[in-house]
Amino acid sequence: MRNPRNLLWMIPLGILLTGPLWRGYVADFLKPRGGYDAKVAEAYKRQSQNFIMDNISITLSSNGQLEWRIRAQRAFTGKSDREIGMIDVDARYTSKGKDPLAIISDRGTYLMDDRHLVLIDHVVVKKPAKGEELFTDLLHYYDATKMVICPVDVEIQGPQFHLSAGRMDYDLSSDAYDFNERVIVEM
Repeated sequence: MRNPRNLLWMIPLGILLTGPLWRGYVADFLKPRGGYDAKVAEAYKRQSQNFIMDNISITLSSNGQLEWRIRAQRAFTGKSDREIGMIDVDARYTSKGKDPLAIISDRGTYLMDDRHLVLIDHVVVKKPAKGEELFTDLLHYYDATKMVICPVDVEIQGPQFHLSAGRMDYDLSSDAYDFNERVIVEM
């Protein structure tokens, strides 16, 4: 008595033995059409999404908690579509257990890949809880390290002091300042 299941092994054997007859036709069918054009591929890589928008809002979160809300009157693409240029920037920093910060500036740039915020021209940082205000013309914020760096002259006015320096580094996570170059404090 013959069992049809025993003949099942003949199917793969038949495909393997007849392969030279049909392999060329299948390979021709599966071959890509149109070829490869290096110029088209390069143009596709350079293609970017350019935009100009009014009244935008950007939010930055860390560990699921909202830390930054950045608003601008106008936004546009920068040198690439991963760079956002902004005009009339209003930023708010709020973190659990930290004093909130309010920052305004005339211009700004946000680099999405590096999570790097650059604020330019007439930058004012306010700490309402302490009554302090910082004035500078250039501020960098690095989200990965939670560092604020002002590589140009800074001026801080508080209720009982006035500080001027040529450079400031501020660690948001530890609330620590580092001033360099011509530091002058008046109390």
